[in-house]
Amino acid sequence: MGIGAGPAIYEIRKKIKKLESELDSIASFEVAPEMIESANLLRSNEYLEKKLKKQDDLLQAYRAHSDGLEEMLQAVFDIQSDLKDILKEQSTLLSKKKSKKRTKSSRTNLKRG
Repeated sequence: MGIGAGPAIYEIRKKIKKLESELDSIASFEVAPEMIESANLLRSNEYLEKKLKKQDDLLQAYRAHSDGLEEMLQAVFDIQSDLKDILKEQSTLLSKKKSKKRTKSSRTNLKRG
């Protein structure tokens, strides 16, 4: 996913919300006493299959969301490391420039004296 993963993460998050809503909307199975035992078992099985499928879809969406967030976090850490290296390099360059200026000014003062 990388740095441009924001929109993808947003889409996965929308899918998660939709799946959670669909899972909540699946009516719970209630045994109807007027139906025979085998019909109730069939209804129970259908309900459980439907619920299990939604739970599986939701789990897959959470996994994709988590993977995307981990990739984005790794990209942030990589950027942070790169920025630290740049700052160290700039600091070293500034120190070298200051040291050269001091050396030049002390040589100039020695020649005058």
